[in-house]
Amino acid sequence: MAANLLDFDLEGLAAFCDSLGEKRFRAVQLYRWIHQKGATDFAQMSDLAKSLRAKLADTAELRALPLISEHVSADGTVKWLFDVGQGNAVETVFIPEDDRGTLCVSSQAGCAVGCRFCSTGHQGFSRNLSTGEIVGQLWFAEHRLRQRLGLGQAGGKPERAIDNVVMMGMGEPLQNYAALVPALRTMLDDHGYGLSRRRVTVSTSGMVTMIDRLRQDCPVALAVSLHAPNDALRDALVPLNRKDGLQALLDACVRYLDAAPRDFVTFEYCMLDGVNDTPELAHELVRLVLHRVPCKFNLIPFNPFPASGLKRSPRERVTAFAKVLQDAGIVTTIRKTRGDDIDAACGQLAGEVQDRTGARARLARRREMIPIAVAGAAP
Repeated sequence: MAANLLDFDLEGLAAFCDSLGEKRFRAVQLYRWIHQKGATDFAQMSDLAKSLRAKLADTAELRALPLISEHVSADGTVKWLFDVGQGNAVETVFIPEDDRGTLCVSSQAGCAVGCRFCSTGHQGFSRNLSTGEIVGQLWFAEHRLRQRLGLGQAGGKPERAIDNVVMMGMGEPLQNYAALVPALRTMLDDHGYGLSRRRVTVSTSGMVTMIDRLRQDCPVALAVSLHAPNDALRDALVPLNRKDGLQALLDACVRYLDAAPRDFVTFEYCMLDGVNDTPELAHELVRLVLHRVPCKFNLIPFNPFPASGLKRSPRERVTAFAKVLQDAGIVTTIRKTRGDDIDAACGQLAGEVQDRTGARARLARRREMIPIAVAGAAP
């Protein structure tokens, strides 16, 4: 089968070109054609030798993800659904803002973590995406938007539609580590998308060992889905917490900051009515992180779906919760919901997943066995 060139970071592409008897500078040229110019036809790549173009035609392809649908929200948010085969589809979301364009990228078809408040997890889990399927979301969105917005060249470099990428789509990125790291390197490479390490964020539900690996291999901005100030409640909301616990997770965050491009970790906190949103839990959260982990908090309005059995916290309670954190000197923002009219808001990405591992059934059983109130939540 022909090699999909979207699967390679620059080092991987250089090794592939070497296998064809070509020098590294040819890989750089090819990399730029693919990622900076969005070319799909080797015949278009005019500065490559004809002999190389012939070799590529015989051995390689640029296999983009088939697009199933595109939906545009009233606020300008765009959601794409991509076919990844065998009945699975993943979602990618572009969020336009005044100072940047953010792309939310998926890393798995489904998710096996099974957080109680996330509709992706309730779809179950099928498989990891390949590097090419991860990068392919950015490749498609960047060149689609650049054409739509009429962007060209500025100072010899392409004008970017996307300058901020968050691995916050479907899936737990750190459970797909082997495919994730080459994808991140392509996003960061100056011959690829040239994104700043500060503008590429990996969001994790808290895989301690893999956070340490990412610190060594490709440190980018880190976001951690926290959602609770104690192990009892977090065990019920984020089952992966039972492996390492909050203390080990916070220690890993502190270690990560030694190599991180930012001097803080972002903690995501989904606000659930009567579950994790009380003033007492806010004060407990302050005691957990203050003077221990340099951090900021994003308080996220929950986007309800029937299978969760949960409700969104009232606005006034979210505001009161934020004030407790802010009064303690912790930078805290209340995330504005974007794209909820097209089910593109945080926690809403579900795509289409063939639940190959039975994760959906396990999550349903866990919900029956472990009521959240028993796990230390407020009544």
